[in-house]
Amino acid sequence: MQTKRSYIIVFLVFTFITSLTSFDLLQAQQDDKFVVVIDAGHGGGDPGNLGNGHKEKDIALKIALEVGKALENNNDIKIIYTRKKDVFIELYERANIANKADADLFVSIHCNAHSSQAYGTETFVLGEKNTGRNFEVAKRENEVIFLEENYEENYAGFDPSSPESTIAIGIEQEVYVEQSIVLARKIEDNFIGKSKRKSRGLKQASLLVIRNTYMPSVLVEVGFLTNKREGAYLNSKKGQSSMANAIKDAIINYKKELDQNIGTNIVGLNGELPGSVQELTQVYDGVTFKVQIAASSKNLAPKSYNFNGLTDITKDKVGNLYKYFYGKTSDYIKANQLLQEAKTKGYTSSFVVAYKNGEKVDVSDVLKSTTN
Repeated sequence: MQTKRSYIIVFLVFTFITSLTSFDLLQAQQDDKFVVVIDAGHGGGDPGNLGNGHKEKDIALKIALEVGKALENNNDIKIIYTRKKDVFIELYERANIANKADADLFVSIHCNAHSSQAYGTETFVLGEKNTGRNFEVAKRENEVIFLEENYEENYAGFDPSSPESTIAIGIEQEVYVEQSIVLARKIEDNFIGKSKRKSRGLKQASLLVIRNTYMPSVLVEVGFLTNKREGAYLNSKKGQSSMANAIKDAIINYKKELDQNIGTNIVGLNGELPGSVQELTQVYDGVTFKVQIAASSKNLAPKSYNFNGLTDITKDKVGNLYKYFYGKTSDYIKANQLLQEAKTKGYTSSFVVAYKNGEKVDVSDVLKSTTN
């Protein structure tokens, strides 16, 4: 009898340990998921724009929920919503939700408005280009803070009507702008190719809702409710499903490309390239390419032990941030090899930047010039 009781105790202990192990494995798998925060603009006492009698807050929520529901079918993706019902969420809290979740993407969904019959989609990333209509969009979206009780404390005296204020908010998210542009471009391309909508393009503006998100972030304007025809389309189930699918497919495609750049079997790093490829160069006189791997308020020594074994680290202080770079070369092909090396070391959000005469310049402008 004693022996039988011992077997039962051993069995129960084994079962308990096994269940804990299974839970830990499940938790680890969940932690490894690609986290996307879907933000439905406005809500509660903030209806957004009311073009042609439609409510932006309702349409944005329906599209956001449909995007999230479609993405939840992917076992590798975890969806977090800033709101799933008609409630008001402060702008700073929307960013906090994403940051606390250590999200990989933040996508805020809105509907546009204009005094004319303008129509078409626009996707915004953070930037300082607040001239003309971009500033008007930023001003309209940012004025939501006046509905918050402690807006002066939460936004340190920020004035949505001041172009100077909007310029000042871009620094925190600057490191992620290029990745944000990649996603924004995919979204707009899908609006054109899959939803058959007119695209007004990719824009940059100082938008509070994405200023403090520490991941690639975009604000999507799915169309103009003030345009009678487009407003009716966005208020329809067909229109909402079409726009949601375009956004969902862009996110999946973005993740797929990101996954392809992660791992240890990247050509050029772990094996010899064919001689003809090894000899290719793309050198630009007077230009220095670097790989930006991080930006932080922490002042770290540029030593390999602080950067996962990477050497040749440099840093620049910009405002309150320290930007960290890996390598330097005038050869754009070499720069991309450095980029892949950085990504294999865990810096999956790194990207190539360019400098000329000590000033930062757009890589795209450099590539338009003639190589040496």
